[in-house]
Amino acid sequence: MTTRVVIVRHGQSTYNLEQMIQGRCDQSVLTEKGRADAEKLGAVLSQLDAAALYSSPLQRAKETAEIIQNRFQVSPPLEVSELLQEVDLPLWEQRKKQEVVEEFPEDYECWKNRPHEFYMTVGEKKHYPVLSLYEQAQSFWKTVISKHQGETILIVGHNGINRCLISSAIGVPPSLYHSIQQSNCGINVLNFKGNWGDPVELESLNQTSHLGTNLPSPRKDQGVRLLLVRHGETEWNKESRFQGKMDIPLNETGKEQGRKAADLLKDTSLNFAISSPLLRPKETAELILAHHPGVELQLQDKLLEISHGTWEGKLKPEIQMEYPELLNQWQETPELVQMPDGENLQQVWDRAIAGWEEIVAEQSNVSSDSINTGIIVAHDAINKVILCALLGLSTSNFWNVKQGNGAVSVIDYPDGKDGKPVLQAINITSHLAEGIFDATAAGAL
Repeated sequence: MTTRVVIVRHGQSTYNLEQMIQGRCDQSVLTEKGRADAEKLGAVLSQLDAAALYSSPLQRAKETAEIIQNRFQVSPPLEVSELLQEVDLPLWEQRKKQEVVEEFPEDYECWKNRPHEFYMTVGEKKHYPVLSLYEQAQSFWKTVISKHQGETILIVGHNGINRCLISSAIGVPPSLYHSIQQSNCGINVLNFKGNWGDPVELESLNQTSHLGTNLPSPRKDQGVRLLLVRHGETEWNKESRFQGKMDIPLNETGKEQGRKAADLLKDTSLNFAISSPLLRPKETAELILAHHPGVELQLQDKLLEISHGTWEGKLKPEIQMEYPELLNQWQETPELVQMPDGENLQQVWDRAIAGWEEIVAEQSNVSSDSINTGIIVAHDAINKVILCALLGLSTSNFWNVKQGNGAVSVIDYPDGKDGKPVLQAINITSHLAEGIFDATAAGAL
């Protein structure tokens, strides 16, 4: 029984606008824009059948939660939880970010690059803000998830606690605290398959289209931006037939998804485009590039879909009859499966990540006055292992990340190939259908 959790960040606050460090300081309040965006957020969330609404007690989050609650015809109960408070940075709060950078250069470098090691000495005690917040997030999940089995709940939090809620749920380590972006009033969706400790799927990260922003804004106006796209639907996706390296074209729904992805990205300045050579991603890429006639499509063999071997061309019930134990293992512990006459996930991981790193290195060397942006169009398994690698996960986490047909994920390298990637958004599907949930086919790979 799946419990759906929608996590949102509060609207823009006065301290956000002034580039002040907020932490647990409760002096910051919503700006006019923050309230307006919270109204837009509430209009979208009010369509959900929400059993409960949880909020941080800090007023910028609580006011956002109250605005959302008031948009419902039948309002879910609002519960304020201390476990949703923002990261505690007592020595830096209420100070300009630039002041902190200049006064504490070594500490700030540790905070940005090794957040799991960063600490503040408060009195005679060392306080580790990120590790403490990660434990706080886990405590929240242990307290709340068992109460809402099979329901949908909403959470209004902050940049830091939202990162830790998402990370602790799917296994992202605290060292990658800064790798997950949270925009003001951005939407995240997690699917808990049972109680705390059972599998959790990240359905989407940092959706912003309800705010009139197709893609989240980059942190810097330099570096490389990669738009990772999954191909549109095929008949075999629709039928739940395993495709693998079989060269199946898009069906009509898939072509329409490609056109909608093209509309989403038509105003984005693209400098390059790379695709798996199979028809379904190639056709999707070509539809996107119809709005970018000066961009040449390159094909990359390392982005080919996983080889399912003898499973290819077969429906899931057929595989269930012939390989019941192996199919169950694929669904439960995919990292242990060797596809009959095909590949295992580690083989796919190795070639996909090698291809990804080659692209990042090559595009980081391109001289540009702005962000060097391109599309990479590939497959479900390829996209999942790339995203898992960027999130510090492993092949065992393969099912923790969702990729819908025609979905777009946004990955920034603000400091080029030698810097850390920032996951700006994962699995954006709002351009394909109304609402915040991924409604694409749940077919075989």
